[in-house]
Amino acid sequence: MATTGPLLDLRAALPSFDESGMAPVPIDLRLMPGDCAVIECRDTRRATLFADLCSGMVSLASGSVRFMGLDWTELGDRQLNALRGRIGRITRRGSWLDLFGTHVNILMPQLHHTVRPTDEVIAAAMELGQAFGFPGLPLSTPGRLSAADLARAACVRAFLGRPDLLLLEDQSDTLPQDAHLAFLEAMTGARDRGAAIMWFVRNAATWADYRQAVNVHLRLLDEGLFPMRGV
Repeated sequence: MATTGPLLDLRAALPSFDESGMAPVPIDLRLMPGDCAVIECRDTRRATLFADLCSGMVSLASGSVRFMGLDWTELGDRQLNALRGRIGRITRRGSWLDLFGTHVNILMPQLHHTVRPTDEVIAAAMELGQAFGFPGLPLSTPGRLSAADLARAACVRAFLGRPDLLLLEDQSDTLPQDAHLAFLEAMTGARDRGAAIMWFVRNAATWADYRQAVNVHLRLLDEGLFPMRGV
């Protein structure tokens, strides 16, 4: 699936306050292939809700949210699953299932949303796991992993499958320093392939090492999304 226009296109997207709790403020945002948008947001819940909005998981009172040229509201379940398989996410809430080993949690989105052969998915996950500091894939349940290893696992899950859009919530307080370079390299590699990135941060220090590569700088407040200067 490919698009010659924006990968993500929010046009006066007005969240339904009754259903989401998000401020009823229209939002405009356009991300092209290769873009990296840093969004400063101290409220982690607000960041998660905005990422949900971009993923077609928040009802709109008006306006539209399009990903790869497709309006989320016009798609059936099969199309929704396929399209969400093109998004890599890191969430503050974790979204880990302790019923399964961490390796299953990592592989599950790809196995559920795509038709890639299982062996191919496992091989790609192993390679990413090693890049982020694992000897392979962690087999223990998420509840038995340290916060640092869960952060590594979240990176592997997000970048697995060569996603077209990455929605990355701030995990700078848990991702080990030895995985920081791998994180930045994975972002650069994804952008080189034509992916767009939305990276939520809580302070300027989080993205200081990547500042020169960022081409969109925004701040997300309760009053809406605002462009920032000085990048």
